Amino acid sequence: MRAFFHPDQLRHAPALELHNGGFTAYAEVPARADMILTAIGGAEVPADRGEAPILRVHDADYCRFLREAPALWQAAGRAGEAIPYAFPIVGRRPLRLDRIDALLGRHGFDATTPITAETWDAAYASAQTALAATQTVLDGERVAFALCRPPGHHAGADYCGGYCHLNVAAIAAQAARDAGRARVAILDIDYHHGNGTQDIFYDRADVFYASVHADPASDYPFYWGHADERGEGDGAGTTLNLPLPQGTDLATFRAAQATALDAITAFAPDFLVVSFGADTWEGDPISRFRLTTPDYALLAADIAAHGWPTAIVMEGGYAVDALGANVASFRSGF
Repeated sequence: MRAFFHPDQLRHAPALELHNGGFTAYAEVPARADMILTAIGGAEVPADRGEAPILRVHDADYCRFLREAPALWQAAGRAGEAIPYAFPIVGRRPLRLDRIDALLGRHGFDATTPITAETWDAAYASAQTALAATQTVLDGERVAFALCRPPGHHAGADYCGGYCHLNVAAIAAQAARDAGRARVAILDIDYHHGNGTQDIFYDRADVFYASVHADPASDYPFYWGHADERGEGDGAGTTLNLPLPQGTDLATFRAAQATALDAITAFAPDFLVVSFGADTWEGDPISRFRLTTPDYALLAADIAAHGWPTAIVMEGGYAVDALGANVASFRSGF
C-alpha cells in the first residue's frame, strides 16, 4: 500500500491548549507522525496540487484567515499561539470584522486548536497528502494511505476545532467527485465524531457520511453526532451516526461498523474515504474505548472485503508510543 507524507506537516507544533479548565501540553504533537512513519517504513512526498482542491471545500476568506491570523495576533501585541476565547453561538453571520479576537471566534469553535505561524503550511501539506492518496486510488490502486497531520474531520468549511484546520477527508471526497466518481462515501471511525465532515456534506445526496464514535452526550464534540442527525434537504438520509458508550470493546464497535458498511453498500459508492483514528485504542489518554492493537487489522479487513477503491486519511490517536503499531495493524488488514 502506497503511503504519503510531507515533512512540512511536522511544522505545526503549538506548546499549549486549553483543556478541562486549564492550559496543558498540546496533545497533537509532531511525534505522532514520526512514530507512524517509523512503523510503516516511511512514505512518499506528495506532489503539490495547489490550493484549488482545498477551495472546493473551504471558504477562501477562511483560508486567508489561517494564513494571516498569526501575524494579526502578533501585531495585537500577543505572545504565544493564537487561541479564540469568544464565540458567536447565536446569530452567527458574515460580519466584517478586523480584530483578531473576533476573527478567531468567527472561525473556530473551541480553545484547543491554536494557530501558529506554521499552521497553514502544515495543514496545506496535510491536504496535499490526502490528495495524493486519492489520486493514487483514482489512477487504479485499490487503496492508499495518507498520513494526515494535522488531522481534519472537525474542521468545517469556514472553521477549525479539535486540532483540525483543513478537512482532509472532505477534500479527498470532493476531489474524487470532481474526478468523476458519482457517489462517494466517507466512513469515519475516529473516537470523536467528525462534525466538520458531516457539516460540509449534510445537505448533499452525492456523498454519504457514516460515523462510528463515542456518544456526544458524554464526549467531545458534544453538539454534533447524535443518532437523529440524518442529513437535510437533498442530503436527507445520507448521514448515519452510530454513537457508542464509553468502554466499548471490539465486539460492539465491529457490529456498529458493520451497520455502517451495510448502509454504505446500499448507497453503492464509486469511492470510499476512511477517516481512521487510533484514539479508539484502550490506552489513549483522551479517549475511553477498549480496542486493542490486533483489533485494527480485523476492522480494516471488514472494510477491505467490500472491495471499494479506498483512500485512508489519518485522523486522531494520542497514545504516541502505541500509535505506530496501531496504524500498522490497520494497514495490514487491507
